[in-house]
Amino acid sequence: MKASDFFSLPDSLAIFAAHFVADVPPWEWLKQIAPALAALPDPLPVATCPTGVHLEGRVWIHPSVNLPPSATIIGPAWIGARTEIRPGAFIRGNVIVGEGGVLGNACEFKNCLLLDGVQAPHFNYVGDSILGNRAHLGAGVICSNLRLDQQPVVVRVGDQVYATGLRKFGAIVGDGAEVGCNAVLNPGSILGRRALVTPTLAFSGYLPANTIAHARPSVKFILRRD
Repeated sequence: MKASDFFSLPDSLAIFAAHFVADVPPWEWLKQIAPALAALPDPLPVATCPTGVHLEGRVWIHPSVNLPPSATIIGPAWIGARTEIRPGAFIRGNVIVGEGGVLGNACEFKNCLLLDGVQAPHFNYVGDSILGNRAHLGAGVICSNLRLDQQPVVVRVGDQVYATGLRKFGAIVGDGAEVGCNAVLNPGSILGRRALVTPTLAFSGYLPANTIAHARPSVKFILRRD
């Protein structure tokens, strides 16, 4: 299982390419977010910032980012070009965002990597997770990142068990994958490219590319997207 099976690092984040290599398990990228940001030179001051936006620490914001009347951004954080940040967003450290994404109202982001075109527009929690290019979270989707017993998260794919070494690990969401409203991705959830999780589902485990996770386990769907 390799990161390249799930997403491709976009050109907008080429500055971080040395930290996010293609041939490692995708959860290894989570361990590289903090070092990748620490390796950057100090950011320039943000030229214009609404009075209700609180900035703290090392924060890189492209001039084209659409800042709302109110938000909290705690560094280190890198916000790529043409990103839309909506009112009440809470970005609380070790967050990297590519181009053209949406960080929605009352959403919280922590230790996560969002590639180009990610949409997390309404009431989402994205902790210790990676969202691939054009991944979409419906309203109220939660990436749960801590097991109830607080033990290290393992990933199960068929008969294979992977020890991630991570106590906090939310979800890996592949390029073009979608999660329906009010679904919960339990710790260590892995979604392949263009996989779909239906609304209100509490999902655990591995969902292959181009398949749908449905509340009725006897029903299996294969997506055909031409």
